[in-house]
Amino acid sequence: MAKAYWIAMHRSVNDAEALKRYAALAGPAIQQGDGCFLARGTAAAAYEAGVAQRTVLIEFDSVQQAMAAHDSAACQKALKALGHGAERDLRIVEGRG
Repeated sequence: MAKAYWIAMHRSVNDAEALKRYAALAGPAIQQGDGCFLARGTAAAAYEAGVAQRTVLIEFDSVQQAMAAHDSAACQKALKALGHGAERDLRIVEGRG
């Protein structure tokens, strides 16, 4: 079975405190869903149409597992805490099997 990856880019942060509350809840929720943080931070470099923005890369064992983690009650609670505190672009991408 192919691994799957969450790729989340933060286009803008409107409320740093809301983002902190989100992170405090989301980290444990993702780990409960068997997600493994591979990278998180501001892009070291951005090329072509890329933007040097905060990016988070999380590995899961499957697309289904990644989707289940996102849809879990714990993750939804974290998203509710974030509210409009940040504009994010989240994608789930299947890796090579």
